[in-house]
Amino acid sequence: MNYEILSAFILATAALAISPGPDNIYVLTQSISNGIKYGLSTTTGLITGCIVHTTFLAFGVSVLIKDNDQLFFVIKLFGAFYLFYLAYKVYFTKAHITLEHTGVPKKTLSQLFRQGFIMNVLNPKVTIFFLAFFPGFLFSEDLNTIIQFYVLGFLFMIVTFLIFSSIAFLSGSIAEQIKKHSGIELFLKWLQIVVFSGIGIYLLFSDK
Repeated sequence: MNYEILSAFILATAALAISPGPDNIYVLTQSISNGIKYGLSTTTGLITGCIVHTTFLAFGVSVLIKDNDQLFFVIKLFGAFYLFYLAYKVYFTKAHITLEHTGVPKKTLSQLFRQGFIMNVLNPKVTIFFLAFFPGFLFSEDLNTIIQFYVLGFLFMIVTFLIFSSIAFLSGSIAEQIKKHSGIELFLKWLQIVVFSGIGIYLLFSDK
């Protein structure tokens, strides 16, 4: 078992969770508008949806790449260039974060959980991202590939949950800082570009 690869995966996941995207911005706006527990409920729904994507990946991709080095190489290349593509898209996106969440009816905690879960499960971009991200971090030559994908999936869920929960708890302070300092939005934009590009480069040079 390669603990260096697992550590790299945890750091990459943390960087992705911190970088502003639709999910953590949604958690932030829910927390600002309705309170911390509503942000936490949204977070729980979003994270739970990751189980579905992990299962698709584990039982689909693991069968394909087992003992097939060429296919693994193709998937690795796809993952790297997909992340470069995401960095390219962010580069041409305006550095602006919208925090207003007015005019939207307040939902119950269970409704927000369901909405977060459905948002995650029905988003094909999440499936593509998991396919791009996970295979480059397989960490053992002996452990079953399905188990490795589930380990990575649950690590991804734990790290993301901790960071999204922190966003919910610190939502007020985060919103104030974004409003006070316009340069933060530009910094966060470049953070996304660096994170996507950095993980893409890592995948490009990673071994099976």
